[in-house]
Amino acid sequence: MLQKQPLGRYARIILDDWFKRSFGTESRKRLLLLFLQELIPEHHIIKLTYTNNEHVNPFPGKKDVRIDVECTDQDGSRFVVEMQLAPQEHFYERAVFNSTFAIQQQKQEGETDYGFPTVYFIGLMDFSLHENSDRVDFRYSLRETTTGELMTSRIQFIFLELPNSTRKALTPEATILENFCYALHQMEHLTEQPAQLKGEIFSLLFESAEIANFTPEEKAKYELNMRTDRDIRNQIAYAKQEGIKAGREEGREEGREEGIHEKALQMARWLLEKGMPVPTVVQGTGLTEEEVLSLFPRG
Repeated sequence: MLQKQPLGRYARIILDDWFKRSFGTESRKRLLLLFLQELIPEHHIIKLTYTNNEHVNPFPGKKDVRIDVECTDQDGSRFVVEMQLAPQEHFYERAVFNSTFAIQQQKQEGETDYGFPTVYFIGLMDFSLHENSDRVDFRYSLRETTTGELMTSRIQFIFLELPNSTRKALTPEATILENFCYALHQMEHLTEQPAQLKGEIFSLLFESAEIANFTPEEKAKYELNMRTDRDIRNQIAYAKQEGIKAGREEGREEGREEGIHEKALQMARWLLEKGMPVPTVVQGTGLTEEEVLSLFPRG
């Protein structure tokens, strides 16, 4: 039985449903617009339109894709926005795979011109792949290996490592983007909006996260989500500490090598045996839903 715990003032809006509520709804489109304007100022985004975030793979038996938030701007450029809570093996490769759907859907059958508006994949990560860095954003594009010559600017990848923001946030040197990432990462622990976080973008963010603004139905759902989220995090922390089935964790760097995937699978098996639902196992281990489902015995 999941133990009920008191909620704070603000919600953990990086959880799936609440991230989509804050950034993927018409009533809060202004927040997404301000965020993208801050993230990609050179693109001069003026207007956003949400698009279908479910993509059907045209090849039978191949993986379909569901994006957290997807939209276009006034010139047709596409923005694929994904929130990832836990480290996942091949996360960069997943970003490339998901971005291809946004490219393919721009082309009509029989069209011979392969030019297309820019596609931006934006991955917000509540973990660090560059743990000793105070950089928040890491940007990638297709370039020639030796000279660095840009192959095309029509596909861009931006990854935001939210925990890195804690090194500079709320200081005079912090950028709006660094402070924004800090607010996302720390929101559930804050009791008020810090004085350093000023402006419309922060007002909208904190308004969206304030639990007092939730409908009764939203609050009930959030309480259930948080009890489940806390339970899964406690289970994972306990399993890591005790070394249950997965063996003792030998450090982050070493863990990222060849053993991390097998450890994640072992952890997922243990959590499923404890009755954890598939979505929370996916969230807690970083495995894909298909990998978790494959652990169930075949009848």
